[in-house]
Amino acid sequence: MLLGPCRATQLVKFEQSCFTRLVNPTRLFILGALAKHGPMYGHQLRRDARLDRTQLWSQVRPGSLYGALHRLAAEGLIEPLRTEQAGQLPARTVYGITGEGLRELTVLRAEALQAVRVQPDPVDLALAMSADMSEEALRDYFDDRLQALSAQAARFDHHRERAWPDQTVADDLVVEHARLRIAAELTWHREVLEQIGKLAADSERRRDPL
Repeated sequence: MLLGPCRATQLVKFEQSCFTRLVNPTRLFILGALAKHGPMYGHQLRRDARLDRTQLWSQVRPGSLYGALHRLAAEGLIEPLRTEQAGQLPARTVYGITGEGLRELTVLRAEALQAVRVQPDPVDLALAMSADMSEEALRDYFDDRLQALSAQAARFDHHRERAWPDQTVADDLVVEHARLRIAAELTWHREVLEQIGKLAADSERRRDPL
């Protein structure tokens, strides 16, 4: 499916959806949730994002959903269906996905499934340019990085052990993908720490070849 060019001059703030740009995860999450569960209001979407722990395995942030709802409604991809109010609680607008929103969801999902990205990590460039650093300083940096990653892995394992409501096989696969990526980072960082002595010796040899 081909898309027309993105129009940069539109007054409404359009989120990313062209093939030449990264897929906007918040946009994909909202459209997908409305297509899957039917009409919802903002708090329901935010609650589902927290229950699904989207912050662990995607770039969806629950706090970004309310603003995105207004932008998607302005684009005609979702529409307000009714307003609900319980007791003294503030009124809540219930949104549903439109036909155009379903078409946009199909495009966004295809983009995400077709895109294979192994993005460069700035730490690789920093390591390649670390010849003038002392072994102690470099080790301190990677010790700190390993501790941060280990803490992130522990938090992830804690959440992973607690199944969320209506967890599916697809959910299990997504969680396993995230777990394996963290495990790979931990393995690489430990390998760097094991070889920092060799790195320092190699840098010294290159600075003083004689």
